[in-house]
Formats: sequence, structure tokens, C-alpha cells
Amino acid sequence: MTVSPASLILVCLLPAPRDLEIARLLGWYRIPLRTAPKIVAVDYLAFYQPSAFGERGGQIEYVAKVRGHELTTRADLLRDEADHPRAREEYYKIQIGGLEKLPQPIKSDKWKRLTFLYTTGEYLLQAKTLNDLVIASEERQLLWRSLRERAENSQLYKVNLPEAELPPEVVMALLGIKEMQEPYVPDVSEEPKV
Repeated sequence: MTVSPASLILVCLLPAPRDLEIARLLGWYRIPLRTAPKIVAVDYLAFYQPSAFGERGGQIEYVAKVRGHELTTRADLLRDEADHPRAREEYYKIQIGGLEKLPQPIKSDKWKRLTFLYTTGEYLLQAKTLNDLVIASEERQLLWRSLRERAENSQLYKVNLPEAELPPEVVMALLGIKEMQEPYVPDVSEEPKV
């Protein structure tokens, strides 16, 4: 595992198994801008799996290194959901590296609901339950100072990722696209109408 004790980590909700597959195969995770935490410039994401994961729900099994982030719309991220009520809303697209499985899952214990939680690699590497990820009050100031510095130093997060070479049918199946549409190409030979 590449997480270091000093790593800044955002624990985030992975709503459904499809989102895990998107993270694994396409290398990104989405966060609605309107409900996003104040700072997304962290070192790692730790994915909390809710009850939608069945027997694998109520725990954190995977982390992924953050490679960058950008702002886009839900429609651009999930093209098969163009009619979704939030299709035009802005989302963070967090580019991530490969998923790393934790040696032991971190169980939810008494927690019934989780959206976002900041922690450090030190806490993550020692945690048995989600309660173990909560930063002690005396260390919280140091965590917030580190997060603030990271947010102010945005040049740390330039997107420079190679394109993934996945067969089109795999991408289409993952995103639920039924058939490939031809891209619109304007006819430049015609005069524009005024």
C-alpha cells in the first residue's frame, strides 16, 4: 500500500457498485459541486461502500491516489443519463489512480450514514472502524492547515493523464450506452445564414 502516514485522505461515499466499476475501469469519481466538501485537493480518496453493496456494504475496502480534478457536468460524465434531473448540474470529476485494496476493510460499526470525512494516512492505516478515522481535536488544526495550504497551492493538481485504451464496447457497456452515435460535424461548405 502506498498511503503514507502524512497523506491527506478524503473518505467519500461510493453510492453503488456501478460507481466502483467506473472508478476501477475509467479512473474517476464524481462529486456534485453543490454538496462537495470545501477542499478536494487531497492525496487519496477512501471509498465507503453503503448497503447498496450487499454483504460488502458498510465498510471501506479501497483507496485510490488522486491525480487531479476538474469541473464538468453530470451529463458529460454520464452520457447515458442525459435526461437525469441533475444532468446540467456541475460536478467535480476527480481523476484517480488504480484502486488499492486495504489489508483489512474498515467497518462502519455504529455509523449509519457518511458522505465525506477528512482524515490522514496515519489514521487510515491503523483504523478498524470509521470512528477510528476521526481526527482527534488537538490534531484537527494541523489537518485543516494542511488542507488549506493544499487548496491554495492548486498547481499541485495539474491534469496530465494518459488516455485509457479501453475498447469502445467496454466503455459503452459500463456507461449503459445502447448504441454509438455519429458525432455532429458541421457542413463548412455552406454559407452561414444571417
